[in-house]
Amino acid sequence: MTSAKQGQQQFCFFSLRASLLFLAILTLASFTYLSLKYSTPPPPQVSNLSVAPGSVKAAAEEDDGEEAASDTHHSPRVFKLNYEEMEKNFKVYIYPDGDPKTFYQTPRKLTGKYASEGYFFQNIRESRFRTQNPDLAHLFFIPISCHKMRGKGTSYENMTIIVQNYVEGLISKYPYWNRTLGADHFFVTCHDVGVRATEGLEFLVKNSIRAVCSPSYDVGFIPHKDVALPQVLQPFALPAGGNDIENRTTLGFWAGHRNSKIRVILARVWENDTELDISNNRISRATGHLVYQKRFYRSKFCICPGGSQVNSARIADSIHYGCIPVILSDYYDLPFNDILDWNKFAVVLKEKDVYQLKQILKNISYEVFVGLHNNLVKVQKHFQWNSPPIRYDAFHMVMYDLWLRHHTIKY
Repeated sequence: MTSAKQGQQQFCFFSLRASLLFLAILTLASFTYLSLKYSTPPPPQVSNLSVAPGSVKAAAEEDDGEEAASDTHHSPRVFKLNYEEMEKNFKVYIYPDGDPKTFYQTPRKLTGKYASEGYFFQNIRESRFRTQNPDLAHLFFIPISCHKMRGKGTSYENMTIIVQNYVEGLISKYPYWNRTLGADHFFVTCHDVGVRATEGLEFLVKNSIRAVCSPSYDVGFIPHKDVALPQVLQPFALPAGGNDIENRTTLGFWAGHRNSKIRVILARVWENDTELDISNNRISRATGHLVYQKRFYRSKFCICPGGSQVNSARIADSIHYGCIPVILSDYYDLPFNDILDWNKFAVVLKEKDVYQLKQILKNISYEVFVGLHNNLVKVQKHFQWNSPPIRYDAFHMVMYDLWLRHHTIKY
């Protein structure tokens, strides 16, 4: 009896053991099968590849964007993304008020030292950014031209009155200024008369965006609000320079009027130097055709001291002719300074550095000079106005600066 029970228990034990062993084998076999099934790559698929219409164009535009957003920018990727968004969405409403035959709407001219103002007045009408519907606008353009007033001999006092009457008329006629107290409004002036004419209009200067060619910190320019407009003397007399390092044998060049303290010091200290080509007056046309412009081609560095204002059209001249600009002006918020890294294509100095100017330039190694020169060629398109405007030119860079500032406005 006892032996029978023991036999039955042993049989049950062996049956359970056999079942567990079978289950383990089955589980192992299942895992092995699944592992082989999903770890083995499928056979390659052969298909006919076709290029979608427009994909080549899209790729070219992407390359164009990558090229435009080079290492001369503080953040190339951010610039590229924001720029594309600006092109798609940015809208500006131009107030229609004002007679174009007087001081409003149209530019005075597209030539000379203050051509930047004229080009902007014309470009904004030629561009995709203009909207006829103010409800779609991100910003509002006040189209009054102080350069036109100057051309008609208007005094500073009368300029201020004309500007004040015009803006107050817009405020009373339209509801848009009062939504933000003018924070989404802007005006453009390149000649310094525009700055002087609006100085007495505190509500305009403090609230609206000023796009000016004389963006000096010591006369109320507010970098995070206002925009530094590049002063470009167009048309250029000669083609753009660049990729011509072997022809640049003169260390540094400057010629101009001594109409500021820094220019007086520059001429006094360096005009007789044998390595720096410094003239204390403008080069007379009698010395030859385009002698002044041709000296840009022969120079490695072109000195750009401030004149009656911190700005100078010589900076854009230097960039165009491929001569590395040496900024010698305090309190100057350089154009597109929040977009471009000026230290990548220019030499930015304090006015006090004028006494060590020659040694500073000689201490720049050949490798650094070549890098600055190559980067200078990359940014030339940003300091050129066109009609109609083209991508990445001066107009689009100004619009990009305005686009950045509109994001800070809430109402």
